[in-house]
Amino acid sequence: MRIERYNEFLTKEYLMGPNSLRLLDELLSHVPETVCGRVLDLGCGMAVTSLFLARETAADTVYAADLWITATDNYARIRQWGEERRIIPLHSDACDLPFADGYFRAIVSVDAYHYFGCRDGFFAEKMLPLLESGGYALIAIPGLKREFTDGIPELMTEWAEDDALCFHSAQWWKAHISQGVENADVYVCESEQFDAIWNDWFRSGHEYAANDREYLERGVADMLSFIFIVVRKH
Repeated sequence: MRIERYNEFLTKEYLMGPNSLRLLDELLSHVPETVCGRVLDLGCGMAVTSLFLARETAADTVYAADLWITATDNYARIRQWGEERRIIPLHSDACDLPFADGYFRAIVSVDAYHYFGCRDGFFAEKMLPLLESGGYALIAIPGLKREFTDGIPELMTEWAEDDALCFHSAQWWKAHISQGVENADVYVCESEQFDAIWNDWFRSGHEYAANDREYLERGVADMLSFIFIVVRKH
């Protein structure tokens, strides 16, 4: 499996949460054609997902954009990997991206979109215009097995704090992404690798991983899933 070629990145120095590379690898399996052309990796973290896209797809150029990690920090890693001609680092806010409409063949976002994409109409206003005709938006996010009907459980709020408001079910995300979208097909499903994705994170040695493991074992895991969203622009 190609994911095994990236085991060196499953450490606290690179992972910022559940294994983004495993998520990305599975997400790409839901696209009926090879990702190519100009690709935006939105919320790229330490840029390891950008490296995967550059080496495992037909992408010409990958724009590695993140708000929390500086372009300078990511550029240093990209140069170490010898990919500075194909991966361009950016320090950018997802709500104010500096790109022309129709610029990208694909927009990829792994374990990040839920932080900025919950506002009504966000996808139709901010994401879809950036795609060329026939292009794809590929999103992987943590979500819920089902929506809460009696408010957010205390355990969930204790674990995720304010971010608990960003977690939703696959059905919610399909309806949400589809708001105002008339010229695209929206497909949503759940990951089949929930345990493996979390276990990679637990083994990373990151200080936050132990806290996540405690809460998942206390019952948060029963509420969660990983959700894949594939949008193809007509």
